[in-house]
Amino acid sequence: MIDPHQDGEIRDISARQKNLSHSELAIETTHSAFSFTRFLTILFATACGMAVATIYFAHPLLDSIASDIGISHSSVGIVITVTQICYALGLFFLVPLGDLLNRRHLIMTHMILMIFALIGVGFSSSSYMLFASLAVVGLLAVVTQTLVSYAASLSEESHRGSVVGFVTSGVVIGILLARSFAGIVTDLAGWRSVYLASALLTVAISILLYLKLPSDEHKKESLSYQQLLTSTLVLFAKERILRIRAVLALLIFMVFSILWTSLVLPLHAAPFSLSHTTIGAFGLAGVAGAIAAARAGQLADRGLGQKTTGIALLLLLLSWWPIYSLEYSLWALGAGIILLDLAVQAVHVTNQSLIFAVRPEARSRLTASYMIFYSIGSASGSIASTTVYGYAGWYGVCLLGASVSAVALLFWGLTLREPRQKASI
Repeated sequence: MIDPHQDGEIRDISARQKNLSHSELAIETTHSAFSFTRFLTILFATACGMAVATIYFAHPLLDSIASDIGISHSSVGIVITVTQICYALGLFFLVPLGDLLNRRHLIMTHMILMIFALIGVGFSSSSYMLFASLAVVGLLAVVTQTLVSYAASLSEESHRGSVVGFVTSGVVIGILLARSFAGIVTDLAGWRSVYLASALLTVAISILLYLKLPSDEHKKESLSYQQLLTSTLVLFAKERILRIRAVLALLIFMVFSILWTSLVLPLHAAPFSLSHTTIGAFGLAGVAGAIAAARAGQLADRGLGQKTTGIALLLLLLSWWPIYSLEYSLWALGAGIILLDLAVQAVHVTNQSLIFAVRPEARSRLTASYMIFYSIGSASGSIASTTVYGYAGWYGVCLLGASVSAVALLFWGLTLREPRQKASI
């Protein structure tokens, strides 16, 4: 039985679903008839991880790129900025197209164009060609979010949270392993080989998607492109659940970036003086947490979304204690990383499970609205983390991370006390 004081959001969703139009019910019935196999779930998760990894490859390669292309070290940071800005633009301008166009065709088009963009990066002979190719990579990497929303639409309602949780775990794992993959391949064959190898892998996954991706029988909106973009903003203004969960996304991914952006700084310095390959291995600890949190979707399916959110946010706050113990124990750091990534992923999966149930006909636009806040949080966390580390070292970073985690927990608690609003279409 669902606790009425804990799962008000679920009640809002249920009330809304009772008032769905006949066309929306038809959409749900069509997709419920589809059986989301284990292989297809793994394929979606793998494709998501590979696509999102492309915008994180450059992080450990900046020195090599600067030396090879002839970019000053003071300017090479633009490489990261270009990909992140274009990713944010893609979230708003490309992801909503999933509600307007055939998503199978849209995904395949993005994947094919991504192959050429990655090859362009690998063969860049000037900074202009490099930045242009990376801009396209960042723009097309949002195919990850189209895949997530498509997986949500294809899966049965009773198992939607589980499917979304597993597919989303591929995104987090792709982010965490991108740096390790880039570092190892660069040591073996240079930085260009990272993007060329990624292009080959994208060819392979594209072939599998072409062969296995189901046809898109979703009834499309009769909107112009301009109306589609406008409705994305309107959805955010109308849907309380989306607004709450978007703010939580901003805060938890700010925490995520605070840790992962600055972690290399104390580990690379004395007394640890760890190599980049060894530092990248800490990403494996994060993968363990992300995999464990994939089960959060199952809890959301059972109506325990609010409970899962509260427990995960508390764990997020507590994770900073072992993370702060880095100076005394790398094992404690590893435990803290597992705990933090478990918490972030659990909240993220729960967020998506809840918002995908709001408007079945607008899942791509819901995804776009939600993920824009994810991008803002990630960018803000990266900037704040390195700035604070310069002034207050690792202690300052941990205090910042714990403070943002506390704000997220407090914000979630305050939303529970707000009077419930009557659901309306």
